[in-house]
Amino acid sequence: MNYGFHPEAEIELTKAIDYFEDQQRELGFEFSVEIYKTIQRIKENPRSWTKVSGSIRRVLVQRFPFGILDHFDPDSSYIFIIAVMHLRRKPGSWKERIDR
Repeated sequence: MNYGFHPEAEIELTKAIDYFEDQQRELGFEFSVEIYKTIQRIKENPRSWTKVSGSIRRVLVQRFPFGILDHFDPDSSYIFIIAVMHLRRKPGSWKERIDR
């Protein structure tokens, strides 16, 4: 199953990795590992997660206060990652990404 990132989700991921790395050596790497483990969980069960709006689902990341919001297209078996978001910052900011 393939997946891809919304450009702003890629930026969020990069910024979060940089932030955690600045806080503690190797923490950015550990965060990225947890993100990719979460993506693997999504790939294994794309319809299993909490719906937050329409077909958009949120999966919580282990160890870090982040969630991944995604849309799964069953026709193409493609997962589109809309946001890699901190759970307490601008919770609705991702909505503009799907309205475009």
